Amino acid sequence: MTLTVKVISPDKTILDASAEEVILPSTTGQLGILTNHVPLVTALDIGVLRFRQDKTWASIALSGGFAEVEDNEVTVLVNSAEAGSSIDPDAARNELATAEQNLAGLKDDDKQGKIQAEQAVKRARARLQAASS
Repeated sequence: MTLTVKVISPDKTILDASAEEVILPSTTGQLGILTNHVPLVTALDIGVLRFRQDKTWASIALSGGFAEVEDNEVTVLVNSAEAGSSIDPDAARNELATAEQNLAGLKDDDKQGKIQAEQAVKRARARLQAASS
């Protein structure tokens, strides 16, 4: 038995497939989903969704959202997402280095700037992790 996995952003469906296992980046940590999982709704953090099809793992970089698990269906609603296979690892590495430099260069009293820079670092790190998986 398999799970039906859908990853949907406002402008397109990123994934609509079956999988044996899904790992979600919930706001409270990594969350593994197998068949016959109890119904669940959870908030997702910026991170990497991983799913296994025929013993092969694939990944998608997510920029936060929500996931619902019910009747062997995992529906993920996100602001944006990108398949790991479509991310250039070198570009992702450069993006992460730039984001970390921007964060390091901010003054301590720039709270709004720090929040935005930290989010940029998390997004860049997720993209690199997805590209490397």
